[in-house]
Amino acid sequence: MTDDPAGFTGSIPEQYDRGLGPCLFADYAELLAQRVAALRPLRVLETAAGTGIVTRRLRDLLPPAAQLIATDLHPPMLALAEGKFGAAEAVAFQPADAMALPFPDGAFDVLACQFGVMFFPDRPAAFREARRVLTQGGRYLFSVWDGLGQNAYGRIADAVAGALFPADPPAFFAVPHGYHRIDPIREALQAAGFGGLRIDILPREVAIPDLAGFARAVVFGTPFLGLIRARGGEPERVMDAVLAGFRAEFGPEPARMRLQAILFEADCAGA
Repeated sequence: MTDDPAGFTGSIPEQYDRGLGPCLFADYAELLAQRVAALRPLRVLETAAGTGIVTRRLRDLLPPAAQLIATDLHPPMLALAEGKFGAAEAVAFQPADAMALPFPDGAFDVLACQFGVMFFPDRPAAFREARRVLTQGGRYLFSVWDGLGQNAYGRIADAVAGALFPADPPAFFAVPHGYHRIDPIREALQAAGFGGLRIDILPREVAIPDLAGFARAVVFGTPFLGLIRARGGEPERVMDAVLAGFRAEFGPEPARMRLQAILFEADCAGA
């Protein structure tokens, strides 16, 4: 595997979903799905849907008649997501690049994206595509992680990477935690034709009942794994060091961990 921080392949999707989902993503997925459902949209697109953590809650909360399409650039992630739904449930899954969406103009009332924008190589293009596929008056909701200083799990893993690979640190965690400055994001959205911006800073404290399992998922459930192996490293050794850092920071189980994300909501009215 090359230094591709978005490379969610192999065994990573299952580890990501099982080991990281409950600790990192579930609470934020519930909030995002509630915000989308409150708009009562009939046509919803999700980009960077991953393993379907948000998708599952969207389908549970949206009106039965609402159309829901979940997309992701990585078919293995999307395949795992699709397995969470019965054949009769109204969800369509489609591999798609958020920077070149295969949908016509004005096709959706709402576009939702949880923790995906940070991985897009060309975010202005992704914002323009979001604006294009939304109807006039449509809404775009997406969340990003705040910086490493506000998310200790990532700070610890990043520090371990720097200590074990000082000549060439695998800086995976700088990517999901590297796109959070509000003013540049606001300006990029405005340049893409969005207005009516609402920004919510969302601190959370979550329980980690199994620190060892969480440490394993941080290493084996993200592209961090491939970056370690590409440098000749031993993932188990890295995991042990990450676990030691977690125990020092979060204490004994049931441990408590603080997270912080930022949720953006913008509209197309008047654009």
